[in-house]
Amino acid sequence: MVTARFRFHGELNDFLPPSRRERDFDAPCARAASAKHMIEALGAPHTEVGRVHVNGEDAELERLLCEGDRIDAYPGGDMPAMPPRFVADAHVGGLARLLRMAGFDTVYDNAFHDAEIARIAASEDRVVLTRDRDLLIRREIRYGRYLRALATEAQMEEIVARYGLAAHAQPFSLCLHCNAPLHPVDKAQIEERLPPLVRAHYAEFSGCDICGRIFWKGSHYRRMEALLARVLA
Repeated sequence: MVTARFRFHGELNDFLPPSRRERDFDAPCARAASAKHMIEALGAPHTEVGRVHVNGEDAELERLLCEGDRIDAYPGGDMPAMPPRFVADAHVGGLARLLRMAGFDTVYDNAFHDAEIARIAASEDRVVLTRDRDLLIRREIRYGRYLRALATEAQMEEIVARYGLAAHAQPFSLCLHCNAPLHPVDKAQIEERLPPLVRAHYAEFSGCDICGRIFWKGSHYRRMEALLARVLA
């Protein structure tokens, strides 16, 4: 057993009890414990960690700790290629829908277990979105965000700010239900499927080849458009 001194900076303090926030504190470490192991044991997932200093020098997360080491952990985390692709867990389904609405490829199924989310994230280079800290400490996950906000719109604003999404948005280009690309549909081909009022007042439609849903720019479209304007601002 060795003892090291830690200091978490910025947003990483969110993962600490109040008594350890914004201050140095000592913690016992198992022999051969790495900086990653201890930072996660203290509460912060590796996906939330940017730079790590050990004794004032840049260090890798896998750096083994020794007696008396001082570790400074700074927020950040690896950034995915732009525009990012996402996978959302069962607790943030509303956010997944908003991301799709804005045109961001987002895998979501409320039946996914953590292991499946981790597999998808690793194999497809997706960013994991969750409020489950234990999910983000899985070694195979490289990109992830622990959502601080509880409300869906606030979560979307958080993600827009974190990944600079506003410049990459393509609103209403994806199906809200199955994440597939939408394409223009000839009204004549779907006319019999439309409600009478829609048939009478709308001429432009988009369709999804996966689920077969049809979309048009009704009052719901204007509400969604206003919502996106708020969260992407």
